[in-house]
Amino acid sequence: MPYFDAASAAPLHPVARQALLAALDEGWADPARLYREGRRARLLLDAAREATAEAVGCRPDELAFTPSGTRALHDGIAGALAGRRRTGRHLVVSAVEHSAVLHSCEALEAEGGTVTRVPVDRAGRVDPAGYAAALRPDTALAALQSANHEVGTEQPVAEVAEACRAAGVPLLVDAAQSLGWGPVDPGWSLLTASAHKWGGPAGVGLLAVRKGVRFAARGPVDERESGRAPGFPDLPAIVAAAASLRAVRAEAAEEASRLRALVDRVRARVPELVPDVEVVGDPVRRLPHLVTFSCLYVDGEALLHALDREGFSVSSGSSCTSSTLEPSHVLRAMGVLSEGNVRVSLPRGVSSEDVEEFLGVLPGVVAEVRDRLGAPSPAGGGGGGGTSAELVVDSLGKRCPIPVIELAKVIGDVPVGGLVTVLSDDEAARLDIPAWCEMRSQEYVGERPAERGVAYTVRRRA
Repeated sequence: MPYFDAASAAPLHPVARQALLAALDEGWADPARLYREGRRARLLLDAAREATAEAVGCRPDELAFTPSGTRALHDGIAGALAGRRRTGRHLVVSAVEHSAVLHSCEALEAEGGTVTRVPVDRAGRVDPAGYAAALRPDTALAALQSANHEVGTEQPVAEVAEACRAAGVPLLVDAAQSLGWGPVDPGWSLLTASAHKWGGPAGVGLLAVRKGVRFAARGPVDERESGRAPGFPDLPAIVAAAASLRAVRAEAAEEASRLRALVDRVRARVPELVPDVEVVGDPVRRLPHLVTFSCLYVDGEALLHALDREGFSVSSGSSCTSSTLEPSHVLRAMGVLSEGNVRVSLPRGVSSEDVEEFLGVLPGVVAEVRDRLGAPSPAGGGGGGGTSAELVVDSLGKRCPIPVIELAKVIGDVPVGGLVTVLSDDEAARLDIPAWCEMRSQEYVGERPAERGVAYTVRRRA
């Protein structure tokens, strides 16, 4: 069964499995003890730290192992903010950071601090000048991911790092998605990552803090991991994480070239095979293994289930696939279509045949889901002879993509220049109706509060 969700968790690398089994026999003792079993465990821990630090591009004594990448982000942000509390309580992040960063932002705001969320363009990339403009005299920390976890867009880390250096602000880089492919551009002050993203075992995160960066660990601390990750370390998992990171780096250049060619094939052929599709993310400055696209008139959860029945495991940022029923904050910040969203992230070793099989299955699956939802034909969007100058479509209580489908069905019932107003109480409509207008060459007039929900108005242009 082709697994196409490596951005969530990569399959365990064979080297990680071998190292894990060996370390279970040799690394079970407490590395803080002085007897021979403890010394043996300590040697394994030190070797893992040195290998990982070399891959990260830092000193071994700057690197701590944490129980997860999320924990590394939370502790890294909290520690840096506490260490620079005399400077201020202002944090700068991009609008498309991982939810772990956004949760830290919410915690800071709840405590009276302030956060600036720097917007991104339609490809999901921050403007370095815009990021630099967000830095203030009271900015204690800035955070920026090296590459986005949902759409694969690489961020201008070097340019932002230079702006932060000039402003005297430390930069934390979330390298979870990119570290397995290569080192992060220099200039960062703190860096975090997660082993299960590159084929290591789950439960191992990295937190690197450069010497000279003011950092005050929050909560109770002990003598382990420089006080940044208290408790007994999962030494076998740490050894496996370090071994797999070294292994994937050795393979990275060749595998990245191969996977980029497969992703380029998906990016080019999906719009040819499936009508009304928007491929999102930067087409050039992106991770080599990840592509995301959204299909009009498709329920994301239904699409994922249908692909699963065909044997393909993919992910999505659609609101209907999450417990919150809100669109992905990444897609919202980019201003792109959120419904019918599919993220394909290819694992190392995936075959060209698996990708071709996916491309062969996808058109029929999308057509089936659209037919089930009563979507208009691909050439739909209205006839040519409407007489009413304005229509109101009541889609209250209906989840996207139904409001968009109902809009598409009636747009031809108004003359060119006429208006259609859609009433909806689904947050996803705020993204998907403007996105539909851009894809179908219609004019999005705007939104206004309604007695219930929101009224979204569209002018027919074609």
